[in-house]
Amino acid sequence: MNGTELGKMLIVLGLGAILIGLVIMALSKFVSLGHLPGDIFIKGENGSFYFPIVSCIVVSVVLSIIMNLFNR
Repeated sequence: MNGTELGKMLIVLGLGAILIGLVIMALSKFVSLGHLPGDIFIKGENGSFYFPIVSCIVVSVVLSIIMNLFNR
């Protein structure tokens, strides 16, 4: 891979990251990922623990569907 191909690939990845960020910002008004029923949140005296298990599963399923559509 020469420098030109690497540069083009980095530009495409950067634009893809920007696009994903914009989509997440737009969808955050409608869907509250990270605060779905089933996400684990434990608050104690000295700190708190938060693990968004259901949000991780939802993101994984959506990304799997998108990747399957693009790989066909």
